[in-house]
Amino acid sequence: MNFDWKGALGNVAPMLATALLGPLAGGAVAAITEALGLGPDASDAEIAKKLATASPDTLLQIKKAEQDFATRMAELGFKSEADLEKIAADDRADARHREIERQDWTPRILAYLVTAGFFGMLSVMVFAAIPAASKEPLYILLGSLGTAWTSIISYYFGSTAGGQKKSELLAKTKP
Repeated sequence: MNFDWKGALGNVAPMLATALLGPLAGGAVAAITEALGLGPDASDAEIAKKLATASPDTLLQIKKAEQDFATRMAELGFKSEADLEKIAADDRADARHREIERQDWTPRILAYLVTAGFFGMLSVMVFAAIPAASKEPLYILLGSLGTAWTSIISYYFGSTAGGQKKSELLAKTKP
């Protein structure tokens, strides 16, 4: 399924979608899967399928899950989506600062290896004849590499949410 469930979630429950970008992602995923009636080990594909075929009642359950999540976050001191995005941005900034300070090559080497692995695996999946029994494990590997590659791109170039927030702040400033 090629459905962007995280983008769709942003339209229904923006605070949950924002929380997926940072260290509170586990709590956000738990709230989402519970609202969808899925188990805690639900895959991205299962969540995408449920959201793509969601009824109005299901969407209402997701909105309620977001309200409950917002209440829990407020109890912990997070008042808005901006607070959650700040946590995610600070987390990335700390990692980048560490890399600059220590001149550690490990993150760069891992980024190159994951990038090569992702595009290499994608090429194999497209151009090679793969036995039916091997397809499922290779799909899992490709999904894992794709997720890691997306994280790497977000780390080095920023996330869409961060870029949108920066654009909004720049638009509000006076010249």
